[in-house]
Amino acid sequence: MSATINCRQFAEYFGTLVRGKMNPAYMFEVPGAPYAIEEFYLDNLQNFLHFLMFLYQVDSLHLDDPHISVEMYNLAIGLIQSFDEMEGKSEKEDGMILSERGSVLVFLPGINEICYMQEALSKLVHKRLQVYSLHSTVTMEEQNGVFLSPVPGYRKVILSTNIAESSVTVPDVKYVIDFCLVRHLVCDQDTNCQSLRLTWASKTNCNQRKGRAGRVSKGYCYRLVTKEFWNNEIPEYMTPEMLLAPLSSIMLKVKLLNMGDPRSLLSAALSPPNIGNIVRTVLQLKEMGALSVKSDGKGQNEDGELTFLGRVLAHLPVDLYLGKMIVLGHVFGCLDECLIIGESNFSVYIFPSLNAIFHFRSKLAFARGTPSDSIAFVNAFKVMCSQDELDWGRENFIQIKRIREVAELYEDLKNRASQFNMHVQANNEPDYTSIHRLQFILQVVIAGAYYPNYFIQGEIDEDLASRELNGLNPRTTVVLRNLPPYSFLYYKQLQSLFRLCGQVKSISFESSRAYMEFYRTSKDSGVLPEVSLALLLAQQGRPMELSVYPIEQIEKCAGNRNITHMKYTRVNVDFQNQSICPVGVVSSTIDPDKLPPNRLFVVNITEVVEVGHFWGFQADEASLEKQRHLTADINKRTLHPVTVSLYPNLLCVAPYSELNEQSLYYRAKILHMRGNTVEVFFLDFGNAAVVASSSLRELPSDLLIHPFQAQEFQLIGIRPSAQSIIMGNQWSSRARDRFIMLVKGKSLIVSLYSILHNVMRVQLLINTETTNTSVADILVEEGHAVIAEESFDSKQNHDALMSLYKDMETGSYVPNAASSSWKDRKREDKDLIDSLLAHFSKSDQSFSRTKAR
Repeated sequence: MSATINCRQFAEYFGTLVRGKMNPAYMFEVPGAPYAIEEFYLDNLQNFLHFLMFLYQVDSLHLDDPHISVEMYNLAIGLIQSFDEMEGKSEKEDGMILSERGSVLVFLPGINEICYMQEALSKLVHKRLQVYSLHSTVTMEEQNGVFLSPVPGYRKVILSTNIAESSVTVPDVKYVIDFCLVRHLVCDQDTNCQSLRLTWASKTNCNQRKGRAGRVSKGYCYRLVTKEFWNNEIPEYMTPEMLLAPLSSIMLKVKLLNMGDPRSLLSAALSPPNIGNIVRTVLQLKEMGALSVKSDGKGQNEDGELTFLGRVLAHLPVDLYLGKMIVLGHVFGCLDECLIIGESNFSVYIFPSLNAIFHFRSKLAFARGTPSDSIAFVNAFKVMCSQDELDWGRENFIQIKRIREVAELYEDLKNRASQFNMHVQANNEPDYTSIHRLQFILQVVIAGAYYPNYFIQGEIDEDLASRELNGLNPRTTVVLRNLPPYSFLYYKQLQSLFRLCGQVKSISFESSRAYMEFYRTSKDSGVLPEVSLALLLAQQGRPMELSVYPIEQIEKCAGNRNITHMKYTRVNVDFQNQSICPVGVVSSTIDPDKLPPNRLFVVNITEVVEVGHFWGFQADEASLEKQRHLTADINKRTLHPVTVSLYPNLLCVAPYSELNEQSLYYRAKILHMRGNTVEVFFLDFGNAAVVASSSLRELPSDLLIHPFQAQEFQLIGIRPSAQSIIMGNQWSSRARDRFIMLVKGKSLIVSLYSILHNVMRVQLLINTETTNTSVADILVEEGHAVIAEESFDSKQNHDALMSLYKDMETGSYVPNAASSSWKDRKREDKDLIDSLLAHFSKSDQSFSRTKAR
């Protein structure tokens, strides 16, 4: 390990007074004997890479706006490509053979920049490059690969943060490419919060980077700044951390050791902080309760008395906010969880370059519905303690070495807390209520510890959200913009782009947008993990590229038919039904043929998902007769075993029986696979069951023409009470048990209010001798729920639905007069779509690439 310091500053600081004059301390310089290292700046590369330099002139360097442009990335990549030519010219002179290609070390400021350049280098398939990333979160296996010799004939390229500046030495580095940038931890003066800020590195840092080359042979350092910028703008030394970081921990140590006035002591430091930082730190410590007002009333803004909380924080080796959270955890009975969070200040997750999406999926699973990395870490840590570590770590993208270190630090922190009589209590076997109560309290404790440094999410503009998503469900749908004309031709590419996120249920094309709807794979009615993963892809800033056919070529395939009206037409792709159909511009979201004949009807409730959310089927005689006929038709046939590999949402027929009754087969779809068993959902009844995989049978295609009878319902006008939210994930176990007792397995009257995202929103009525009692009213009276207003979309749909029922009752409802001509036009457009899809799927057409976001 090596480092560079300002020797003159240290010598003057430790100087001695001789005859009334300060003499600096002696400096001894021991010269090394490395190989020569040749330096290059942008000025030196004009003849070497003239075209790329021309591109770069568009984006000149600015001291106050450090960043890496696309042209600069291309310049670095061009340099790497040119090293083959350079070494080829010197091969005869130096006797170098192809297997001795020098390694390249590229210094980048952060993980995002490393990922961007790694992806760009991966496209150079003919350049024989072995690319490694090196930063604080790489796995041990990936880090070890940096030190291995490359495959003969390949060049090793290391993309690194400043971790390779002094902490890691790779001996075979011949070329260093330095963007002269670094991310430094700085403190915001207004909020006193720390953040990583992109800045220009100092000359001492860059010289340290240059020294990574020339260890075993002559080295080359390419600084991607101009010589003038290097001489006049790049600072000699970095700003000392004392002037950037918060002084709170130092201030508490000074008070704990009773070393006097903090201002006087800190002014004697090598790089003394300014008085404004000291005042700000004292006010922060008083705000969090670590310091109190001085008893003598002097210097109130520069000093204070150490409180008991301040004494505890001074003894705990964690950030002050985390220390306060530990104290609050003791007060509120969640000390164990707070101690775990207290040692989670570095990442234990693996960030594999090719599996970042899987890592994030693992984190979402551990978060269990909360938008909190801290709670996700607590859950992961607790699960780890009862698992086979290595296998579990690989499956969940967690570095076992790191989490073991956390376990050791956790024990140390627990012992330190016990010195202040804060002991972790033994927990009994947790139940549903205690788990969610603890999770709620933990969120309150985290907010209390970090007060006032947190944000509150504002109210959602439902009208705007509805227009943005074209009325689709925001919990299951994402929007993709900037699509090219005739975008329905690329639906398979879009499906493939989002395959890592989850299984796409349908894609709705409209104008230059595509609305991607995912299957709901769990009973949770919140935002799908698949949607969160898709949004993560967008936040990473990587544009999604599509292979696009020329417009002229598409229109030429149509022959004499005019298809310009289909450039941005509305098309719906349903992957479950394998259908691609145009959608009418004025088509209604309500299909009268699929509505119950009356707003009031009887439903047999078969499955409760959550309080107010359930599945069932219409229990009128006509509907029951359809079910009996369909069941008889299925079970009199010869059914064949499923021949394809099983996967979620696969349609099939599955057996089901009540108690000792004979098993009959019903239409179903697969929800989850569990070894030799699968959980299936019965499409005509709404309930789920676990059956043997071998018992599944193929669903005859002619049985798909019958609409599925099961219907999803939600109660209107209620939301969880505060008591329910605290005791459960939205709803407490008492509320769930009460709702199940009221409705499950019973035939009840429902009053249809609206249909939203294919879910019927209803009032649920229990028929008594005197009156019909609303289930929602019962839940409100018993304190499980409170009255809530319906959403904008629901109200809008209700108005349209009531108008339609009124017209149907009075006989004034008239189907769209243009329906016949529209059906003909729709049939023509569908034939045209099928023709275009068939043509471009069979022939090997030339294409360009376009970006969507």
